Amino acid sequence: MPLDDARVLEIGCGDGRLTWKYASQSRAVLAIDADRSKVAAARAELSSRRLSAKVQLAQAAAESLPVRRETFDLAIFSWSL
Repeated sequence: MPLDDARVLEIGCGDGRLTWKYASQSRAVLAIDADRSKVAAARAELSSRRLSAKVQLAQAAAESLPVRRETFDLAIFSWSL
């Protein structure tokens, strides 16, 4: 699936290793993980990847997304179920 201009929700982003593979092709990414230390590791890498304008990282569970009514074109669950 082409990701050009896609708004992506990634649940279970961990340290971001999958996030970095598709983020540059997407319009916007909300990547969440329940593990605070994993999100911190992803944030530490985010600035060096020059994706800060596209990627929002948050410590959150899938049951309580940190957005009100947001629409996404694609949801990614990698090892999250």
